[in-house]
Amino acid sequence: MIPKRAPQNRPQSGEYASYYEKYISLISGADILGTLETQRLQMALLLAGRSERDGNFRYAADKWTVKEVIGHIADCERIFAYRALRFSRGDRTPIEGFEQDDYVRNGGFGDRSLSDLALEFDVVRNSTLSLLRTLTEEAWQRCGTANKNEVSVRALAFICAGHELHHRRILEDQYFPAIPRA
Repeated sequence: MIPKRAPQNRPQSGEYASYYEKYISLISGADILGTLETQRLQMALLLAGRSERDGNFRYAADKWTVKEVIGHIADCERIFAYRALRFSRGDRTPIEGFEQDDYVRNGGFGDRSLSDLALEFDVVRNSTLSLLRTLTEEAWQRCGTANKNEVSVRALAFICAGHELHHRRILEDQYFPAIPRA
């Protein structure tokens, strides 16, 4: 069993770019590991029993499909976790940003099943949790530069959680209620 170690406090505004406040502010409390685990289960429940038709649904012509949203969440979490790994290990080499629309366009998510993408999210989230559970108190505080902005490992964990919650709420509020039932 991997020991559970987590920061005792939420990230402060100087630990991340102001853009990420919209994600971090969605997360209540300081138990980030508990939040990430709860979200893993909530996403599994949300996607359980959804059809391929549901996975291919987009609520407007210029919006991603459900599959693309799930693929996007997994891709971003991988990137945020990679940043957390690098910075937690003391690597101060700046990391470039990424263009989310290019990742979705080139992700091939439409060629995969929704159940496969749901499983992928679960695996990615478990991987993130496995990494974060091993971090020392000192590692949680370390910072690095990503996309020309300073960010702490602690903030990256909260960004993962807030990003997932942001998109899960869109799925719950915009996508799934709008899917026509046969």
